[in-house]
Amino acid sequence: MLYWLTDFSDGGGVFNLFRYITFRAGGAFFTALLVGFIFGPWLIGILRRTQGKGQPIRDDGPEGHISKAGTPTMGGILILTALLVSTLLWARLDNGYIWVVLMVTYGYAAIGFADDYAKVSKQNTKGVSSKARLALGFLLALLASLLTWYLHPSDLEGRLSIPFFKDLVLNLGYFYIPFAMIVIVGAANAVNLTDGLDGLAIMPVMIAAGTLGAIAYVVGRTDFTEYLGVQFVPGSGELVIFTAALMGGGLGFLWYNAPPAAVFMGDTGSLALGGAIGAIAVCTQHEIVLGIVGGLFVVEALSVIVQVAYFKRTGKRVFLMAPIHHHFEKKGWSEPQIVIRFWIISLILALIGLATLKIR
Repeated sequence: MLYWLTDFSDGGGVFNLFRYITFRAGGAFFTALLVGFIFGPWLIGILRRTQGKGQPIRDDGPEGHISKAGTPTMGGILILTALLVSTLLWARLDNGYIWVVLMVTYGYAAIGFADDYAKVSKQNTKGVSSKARLALGFLLALLASLLTWYLHPSDLEGRLSIPFFKDLVLNLGYFYIPFAMIVIVGAANAVNLTDGLDGLAIMPVMIAAGTLGAIAYVVGRTDFTEYLGVQFVPGSGELVIFTAALMGGGLGFLWYNAPPAAVFMGDTGSLALGGAIGAIAVCTQHEIVLGIVGGLFVVEALSVIVQVAYFKRTGKRVFLMAPIHHHFEKKGWSEPQIVIRFWIISLILALIGLATLKIR
């Protein structure tokens, strides 16, 4: 919205600053951060009063989680509010990629909110059925994939770039649509599975968003793409505004989610943020890089898949408990140990993801 102030610029002066993505990204970050800091206590107070007993705790979960009983959930509303206000304020609203990512983010937020509401109102860990959640999630992903296909230039339609190989691009044709859908749905649910300890999911999401934001900036500029030998995706640089806002809102939320958490993100936040980074990867055509940058989420999801499949086949478990962060809890690791070590892993994977741009 503030980009329109450039109409008052004669090529110089303060209004000209709004032309620059980097300036607006900084504004988006600090706007979202301030929204999180200012409205956090107010929102947490409302959630406590309206939810009563807070998020129900699993009876079969780690023993240390019993003390978390009564903590309110749906704290993702704080991130999503900060993200929306900041993005609408600082992004160019004539950019199609911004609207695709917003649609995915808040569509998944609605699914997560319905799930959280069902859990809190019934005081049961079973919310909306997994089949209904997946069906709605795939429907959103289908719409986003079709819109992104339309927004991409014709020479990029159906193309899948392979990291580490400069000239290797696969033409998936129309099979790209279901592939992109799986990326978005998979990212949303993988982040959702990771959100099981105080602060565990939000920092890796911020790291992944920051990395994808850097990639969006690079692939949105012809000078960078020519030098690095990557595909040019015109208009994708504007997604930096969204990722900066996500990082600011996430940091504001982490202030209240740091152990011991005053509020949980809930499915409202985790599904939305996972869907967001999946949609950004599809918009920038760096889906496989997301698998590297978000490797922690991939491992968390795979641990659940392996555990369930192996148990159904043999009646035995591979892990003491899945997702894998609970396995380490059962082995005696403290919650802060797990969280900080997983953060470190996420940062390393992000650096590897960024390195794929240079070494092609």
